[in-house]
Order: sequence, then structure tokens, then C-alpha cells
Amino acid sequence: MPANNKHVVFDIVGTIVTYDSILDALESRLGDRLRAQGVKPAMLGYMWFEISEREYTYLSITGRYHRFFDVFCSLFYRMLWIGGIQEPRSFASDEDLAYIVSHFKDLPLRPGAAECLQLLRNAGFTVWGFTAGDTEQVRGYFLNNGIDMPLENFVSCDDQGIGKPALDSYKPLMKRFGNEEKWFAAAHMWDVSSARKAGYKGAYCTILEKESCADIFGNMDVMADTLPDMARKIIQASEAQV
Repeated sequence: MPANNKHVVFDIVGTIVTYDSILDALESRLGDRLRAQGVKPAMLGYMWFEISEREYTYLSITGRYHRFFDVFCSLFYRMLWIGGIQEPRSFASDEDLAYIVSHFKDLPLRPGAAECLQLLRNAGFTVWGFTAGDTEQVRGYFLNNGIDMPLENFVSCDDQGIGKPALDSYKPLMKRFGNEEKWFAAAHMWDVSSARKAGYKGAYCTILEKESCADIFGNMDVMADTLPDMARKIIQASEAQV
């Protein structure tokens, strides 16, 4: 298969970049106060992301699409309540929220992310990003770490108003690739397994979730514990089918 006819589409937030700058901001702004109430800041932060993904998806599948960022912000006080804070709007402020979410702009790369992308490019793959975020901001995660990534290689769910993991959300890029080799890579099993059902080959990295829960999601074409190992396995699988 010609080198320029191979594609890997990556989920970005959670896969290529971590949530750490948001979690660190939550810690620095509210950490001591949360712990005084018996709430672990990191656990609250991960719950905030997970529940935001759920509500974002529910809104999308019922025809009420909102940007993920807007959903995430709206749920702030609800998350404090769920976490055990009895009076969320007395406990925290809109200024606290603004400070925390301002750190979306500087989410850090995961260890091995740059190596992963370079391995794939060296093997002739074109790398793409498919995100629920803003494409300019997401591109900045790459540029800020010295990784060149053309803006046209990013696609956002906002473009169609259809959120992942609806199968239709994956199809515009699939149609662009036609019969060319196409992989979807993510550290969210719900994401990569949905992309695989839509027609991609699936590559899953356990770096975020640790447990694949393959008993409910199924096994992917490639599964690895680190991003570079995932890239190597994609390359090996691609070469094996030539």
C-alpha cells in the first residue's frame, strides 16, 4: 500500500495530552478546602471529566449539541454537590471556575506522545486529530511542544454538531479516506471501540484507563500499554497486510 494512503486518527484530550493542568489548577485553587470536606481533588477532577462526557453525549444524541467546554463549565457546581459539598455556590465562585478552565489551553503531552507520532510518520502514516475541542487550541498542544501539525489535519465534533461516540461523528474523515488504510487510536475504550464499529481499525492504549474492560467493549486490532508501543504495533499490523 502506498505510504501516503495510510492514516491514523487520534483522539487528543486524554490520549495525546493529559488532564493534568486542569487537575493541578483544581488542586491549587480548591485543594485544601476540598480535602477539609473529605473530597479528593483528583478524584473530583476525573469525575468532572467523565460526567461531562456523559452529559455532552446525551445532549448530542437528543439533538441538543453543545460544545464540550460549555458542558464542562456548566457542571462545575453540580460536581461539587455530587462530591459532597453541601453549598457549592458558597464554597466556590465563578472566579474559581474561570481560573481552573483557563488551563485547558496548556494541557501537557503524555509521555511518549511525540515519539508515537514520529514513529507513525516515519512509517508513512498521515496523522490526524479528531476532538470534541476547539481545533486551534488543540493544535496548540502540538505546536507548544515542537510538533508540527497542520490545522487542516484536525477535525472537531463542533464542525458537524455531532458528538463522539455517535457512529456518524466518525464518518466524515472515513469518507475522505475512502478505501485507504485507516486507524483510530485512543486511550478511551468507548471511543476507539465506537470508531472500530464505524469502520476503522482500532488501536487502544491503556495509559489512561489501565483496565480495557474488553469483556464489554471487545478486543481492538492493537492494544498496548504505552503510546510508542501502540505505534509500533500499528506499523507491524500494517506491514503484515501488505
